[in-house]
Amino acid sequence: MNSAARLPGRIGPNALLITAAAVPLTGWAVHAVSLYKQIAAKEKDPLTGLLRRDAYTARARRLLARHGDNLAVVMVDADHFKQINDTLGHAAGDAVLAAFGARLTAWAGPRAAVGRLGGDEFAVVLELASDRRAQRLEQLVRMLHTPVVLDDGRTVDVAASVGAASPDVLGTRDLTALQRAADAALYDGKHSGRAVLATAEKATVPSINGRRAGRPGTAVWGRAA
Repeated sequence: MNSAARLPGRIGPNALLITAAAVPLTGWAVHAVSLYKQIAAKEKDPLTGLLRRDAYTARARRLLARHGDNLAVVMVDADHFKQINDTLGHAAGDAVLAAFGARLTAWAGPRAAVGRLGGDEFAVVLELASDRRAQRLEQLVRMLHTPVVLDDGRTVDVAASVGAASPDVLGTRDLTALQRAADAALYDGKHSGRAVLATAEKATVPSINGRRAGRPGTAVWGRAA
């Protein structure tokens, strides 16, 4: 009798128990991977790979609680996005949104909260010390104004409006208040090609969804329009 024929006879009781135990564990591992993928799919926007609103909000609040004043809340709107969809088609619009998502992720780094809030609106919460804010926001503006090359070789000129707020300037770590101030700052500089940082006065500006342009109390950085 060859060794292959004798092999089953060499499996002892302990080996059988281990083999039997491995079956449910393997099944659970497969189930766990599947469950993780389902959770990730619910947390992330399928087009950009960014966090959806609820997942972004939860992560952003954890960052604010942990790091406090060394953070910035950044709001981003794509400029003239409807025109891109209307003239080049929705596939081109999707490509632009995906490119913005990739650029925001690269700019913010892996420890940040980067979310797509809906449509062409994005938000980022990241560690950003006060002495680096101007430089980093200028960098973001440049990245978001870099043309997007489509799969068919066409090039799309793109732009975005950027507003930011920080706890040390506004005197609050409340995410809603910071986003409202950053959004108001964004609309102060809408279509200007500049990043706008909310100053302390912006915390008291009344707003509807944070969208009240033309108010005082902002500092402006970035490229000229």
